[in-house]
Amino acid sequence: MLVDGRAGSDTPFRVAVVGNFPPLKCGIATFTSDLVEQLALHQADILTEVHALVDRVDEPVPPGAGATILRDDAQAYRGAAQAINAAGADAVWLQHEYGIFGGNDGELVCEFVDRIAAPLIVTLHTVLQEPSANQRRILEHLIARASLVMVMSEHSRDLLARCYGAPHEIIRVIAHGAPDRPFGRQDTFKQMLGLERRDVLMTFGLLGPGKGLERVIEALPRIAERHPQVLYRIVGATHPNLVAREGEAYRERLQSLARTLGVERHVEWEDRFLDTDDLLGQIEACDIYLTPYFNLQQSTSGTLSYAVALGKAVISSPYVHARELLADGVGVLIEPDSADAIADAVIALLDDRERLAAIQRCAYDKGRTTIWPRFAARTAALVREAAAAPRTAPGALRAPAAHGFLAMCDDTGMLQHATGIVPDREHGYCLDDNARALMLAARIETVDEGQRHILATRFAAFIQAAWNEEARGFRNFMRFDRQWSEELGSEDSNGRAIWALGYCAAHIADEGLRQWAAHWYTRTMPHMLDLGSPRAVAFTMLGAAAYLRVDPAHGLSHKCLREGADLLKRLFDAGRRPDWAWFEAVLGYDNPRLCQALLEASEALDDPAARSVGLETLRWICAQQTSANGQFRPIGSDSFGAEFESMPFDQQPLEAQAAIEAAALAHALTGEPLWREHAERAWLWFFGVNDRGAVLADPLTGRCRDGVTPRGANENCGAESILAYQFSYLSMLGAFARPAYPVRAQDRQTGAGDHVAVSRVT
Repeated sequence: MLVDGRAGSDTPFRVAVVGNFPPLKCGIATFTSDLVEQLALHQADILTEVHALVDRVDEPVPPGAGATILRDDAQAYRGAAQAINAAGADAVWLQHEYGIFGGNDGELVCEFVDRIAAPLIVTLHTVLQEPSANQRRILEHLIARASLVMVMSEHSRDLLARCYGAPHEIIRVIAHGAPDRPFGRQDTFKQMLGLERRDVLMTFGLLGPGKGLERVIEALPRIAERHPQVLYRIVGATHPNLVAREGEAYRERLQSLARTLGVERHVEWEDRFLDTDDLLGQIEACDIYLTPYFNLQQSTSGTLSYAVALGKAVISSPYVHARELLADGVGVLIEPDSADAIADAVIALLDDRERLAAIQRCAYDKGRTTIWPRFAARTAALVREAAAAPRTAPGALRAPAAHGFLAMCDDTGMLQHATGIVPDREHGYCLDDNARALMLAARIETVDEGQRHILATRFAAFIQAAWNEEARGFRNFMRFDRQWSEELGSEDSNGRAIWALGYCAAHIADEGLRQWAAHWYTRTMPHMLDLGSPRAVAFTMLGAAAYLRVDPAHGLSHKCLREGADLLKRLFDAGRRPDWAWFEAVLGYDNPRLCQALLEASEALDDPAARSVGLETLRWICAQQTSANGQFRPIGSDSFGAEFESMPFDQQPLEAQAAIEAAALAHALTGEPLWREHAERAWLWFFGVNDRGAVLADPLTGRCRDGVTPRGANENCGAESILAYQFSYLSMLGAFARPAYPVRAQDRQTGAGDHVAVSRVT
C-alpha cells in the first residue's frame, strides 16, 4: 500500500507557492500569478496555494492566494513554514529575488527554507555574477536546501554551477512562459488604440533608471526625421520604490528630455500598471519592441518573452535573456547605452519592411516553444520530479546482513565514519559507537557465535581502555593510531558506556563477558551519579534498569533510577508549556530515550508518576515526529539549540531507532496500538517512507545511509547509522514478532528472563 500520504497516482500534487503576488505590481508578482494560473488551466494534477508576501500585518489575503507572509517579520516566515508542513504540501515553490524578502539582502528567506519539510523548488529570477558576501551566502544556502533550482537561461545555469557550486543535476532551465495568440494582428489592435498608420515602438515595465529609455528618446530625432509617422509608447507606471524616494521626478526628466529634443509628439505615455490582457493588447499594437536595458546581467524579462511570442521584432541591448532568446535572427541585438545604435537599428527595420516582417515571423515561431501550455507542462514536470515519490511498505521484516557492520570494524574497534561505504580512518573511533557495538554483539543473529564473541571482546577492550582512573570517567575519541584525543569524554558518552555495561551484564551470552561487564559496571557507576546532562542521566538509568535484572538489590542502580527519575520529573514540571510537553526548551538527539528511561524507572521503582510523565512526553515527542501525511519525521539536527521549535533536517537514523525502542517499551507496558503504529512508521522511514522518498537501509549488506537531507539521502554509511538500522530490526522483531533477547538455559530453569517477551533495549 502507499504510505507517504498520497493515496495513489491520481492524487493531485499540492504545492505551496511563495513570492510576491497581485495586486502587488511587480514582475515577480506577475510571474507567480501566471505560474499558478497556467498550472490550473493546463495541469489538473497540480494544485497550488499561494503564500503571498505582504508589507503590513493588516493586509488582507489577496484574491487567489491562500495565506500571507509579513515580509519583514522573521516569526512570520517560521509560522508560514510550520503551516505548510502541517498542511502536508508535496512541494514548496519559492520565487526568489533578493529584494522581495525581508532583512539584509532578503536574508529572512533562510528562516523559511530551514523549516520546510517538503521538497523545495527555487526559481531564481536573478543570479548575480558578482554578489556581495551576504548575497552569496544567502544564495548558497538556498541551493543547499533546494531539491531543484529553476532558472530561465542557460547563462544562469552555468553561472550557478561555476560561481556558486550548484550541482548540475539539480538545475533545470525552463524559459519564461508566454501567451499563445494569433500572429499578425497589429493593425487590428492599432485601430482599437487609435494608432492607425503609425509605426509603433514600445517599451513596457515599471519605469526607473536602467531601462535605457533615455537612449530611445535621444534616438527619436533621427528616427522621426526618416519616418515621421513613428510613435514611441512608454507603457507602465513608475516603480513604487522610486516614487517613494523622489515622486515622479524621473518620469518628468524623461518628458523634459523629449521636449528639449523636439520629439514630444513622437512619445506617448501610458502611466499605469496594466493587467495581463491589457498589456498583451498593447504589445500586439506595436511593430517593434525595445528593451535597451543597461544591466547586461539581467537573466529574465517576462515582457521580452511576451513580445517574442506575440511576433514582435525586438531590438535589445545584449543582456543575458536577450542574447539567448533573440539568437539566430529572432531579434536584433545592439550596442548597449547607445542612442545611435538604437536609431540605426530602428531605421533599418522601418526601411526594409520585408526584413521587419521576416523577423516578426521568426520571433513568433520561436515563441511557440514557450507558450503557456508548454511552460505549464515543463513546470508541472518539475513539481512531479521534486515531490517525493510514493513508496510501498516493505513486506515482512527481513534480517539485515552483517557484512556492512563488520566492514566498519578492525582490531581496535568500530570506526566512526565512512566515505560512502568505505571506513574513514581519519576520524578514528569513539566510545559511543563501540558501546553500542558491544550491545549489538550481544544480540546480532547474522554472525556466528565464535565471531560474535571475538567482536564483543574487542568492543569490551575498547570500553575498558577508555576508562581514565585519574579523571574518574571515560574518554570518548581515539585516533586511528590508538592515541586518545582527550582525557575525559562527554557526559553523554559516559552515560552510554554505563548503559552498555549494564546491558551486557544482563544479556550477553558469554559468562566471562557478563562477569567482566558486571565488574566494570559496579566499578564505574559510583562516578556517574552526578552527571547533569538529561541524556547522560537517561542513558545511565537505562544501564541501571538492565543491571537490576542481574542484581535486583543493587543499591547504586536503585539510587541512579530514583534520582534520575526525580530529575527528569522536575525538569518536566519546570519546562512544560501548553504547547510544549517536554523536559527542556530545546530538542536534541535521542529524544525518546528520556521517556524510555522514565518508563523503565517506573517499572523498577513502582513509580506511577514516572510512568505518567514518561508516557505523556513520549506521546508528545511522537506527535512532533509525525508529519501531516502520517510519516515519521525525526527531529532534525538543525533543531539542536533552537528553543521551542523543531526543524525537519537533517534526519538521522539514531532518531528512528530511539523512537522504535521507546514505543516498543510503551506498547509492552500499555498494550495501546498507537505505540506499535509509531514504531512501524519509524521502521518504514528507513525504507523511503520519509520526506524525500530516500531509501536508507539495505538488507543485503546491512548498511544504512547517514540520514535524510533536504536534497535526499546522505550517501555515507557511518557506524551510528548502521548500528541504528541493525538495532531497529532487532527491536521490531522482538517487540512485535517474538521475544527481544535470547533466553539463556539458566533463565528458563529459574523463570528469569520471562520479561524478554516485552521489547526492551535496557
